Amino acid sequence: MIEAKRGAAAAPGTAADTAGRPAGPLSGYRVIELCSTIAGPVCARLMADFGAEVIKVEPPEGDAARNMGLQDQGESLYCASMLRNKQAVCIDLKTDEGRELVRRLAAGADFVIENFRPGTLERLGLGYDALSADNPGLILVRISGYGQDGPYSQLPGYGAICEAIAGVRHLTGDPDRPPARVALATTDYLTAVYAAFGAMLALEHRHRTGRGQVVDTALYETAFSMMESYVPAYPRLGTVPQRQGPRLMNTAPNSLYPTRDDSYVLIAANNDAIFRRLAKAMGHPEWADDERYATQLARGKRVDEVDAMVEQWTRAHDAAEIVALMNDSGVPVAKVYTIADIFADPHFAARGMLAKVPHPRLGEVVLPGVVPRLSETPGEIREPGHLLGADTDAVLSKTLGLTDERIAALRAAGVVR
Repeated sequence: MIEAKRGAAAAPGTAADTAGRPAGPLSGYRVIELCSTIAGPVCARLMADFGAEVIKVEPPEGDAARNMGLQDQGESLYCASMLRNKQAVCIDLKTDEGRELVRRLAAGADFVIENFRPGTLERLGLGYDALSADNPGLILVRISGYGQDGPYSQLPGYGAICEAIAGVRHLTGDPDRPPARVALATTDYLTAVYAAFGAMLALEHRHRTGRGQVVDTALYETAFSMMESYVPAYPRLGTVPQRQGPRLMNTAPNSLYPTRDDSYVLIAANNDAIFRRLAKAMGHPEWADDERYATQLARGKRVDEVDAMVEQWTRAHDAAEIVALMNDSGVPVAKVYTIADIFADPHFAARGMLAKVPHPRLGEVVLPGVVPRLSETPGEIREPGHLLGADTDAVLSKTLGLTDERIAALRAAGVVR
């Protein structure tokens, strides 16, 4: 049983690392990552950012994520961030010796994170019953498309697939065309946050009881959780929501509006007080007293009309001019940024969201900063993602105590790389 943080000599959050910096709040905890693609690796990355020792175990061909996104000189720029702060170990789980190595790693770990199809770990002899027999305090975080049980549990499911079955895809895009997809792995990232949150809840339970447990996180349930406003309405009112495009349903003005310089701004004047400020800034203070527009309910009945009024005004001004005027008037606004706009924006830089990190081959990479920010025990980016198998020998030697001769024999047998 693992009672306290592994190797911690001080109270949680008070230790320091070898460089003299305050240790992250998860320092001393060990995580074994048996994951591929996005949700699982991002969950482990969240824990690594806040000090956990994360050992990522990959098959000989590597995580499929290494082939995702853009490459620079043969390096995955995506993985430079998603695999940051981790040790990269290559072990073939199709071999008996490889599975035994993972069992030994799990015996000395606090968390195992996996995102195989349900039942795969059990077929490998690495299910929770087997792993917790040697380590009753182990917390197993499981991420899958449809969860560990139920009639769909054996179906393959990526984030986009699970958005479709959860109703999210039906609501994405414009109403006059087929459902669209967001060009980001939104469900995978939210699932990673839910999984990490579940891991911390399980850790708190272990602090009280000494016992570990299984955290079951499903991509479709993550997506479905975003349907929270519509679920109670359907059985009571029979309401089936439809795609709204850039608008907020029954609310105006709250949409994207084109500008004179071929950009877009999002203006959100939801309530009556903000609409009054917007009308004044646009040179039409009388709108706020017109019964057709004076209340949120009235504007919600004239969404097309109100949006057309705002659009006529925005088309006569540049985006920067609109943003400055709205900010001065207390109206929520944002230009629709490109990635180039983000890199030119001082706020992202001031908040540390464009972190420059040394890279052994590329010299330097810029990675998204650590979220969330903690005042006393902040996370940090210590290093970018490692190459496939870069830490295999070090982990097998230092963590499992294997000799150089034994490691060489495992490599010759194709068990490790």
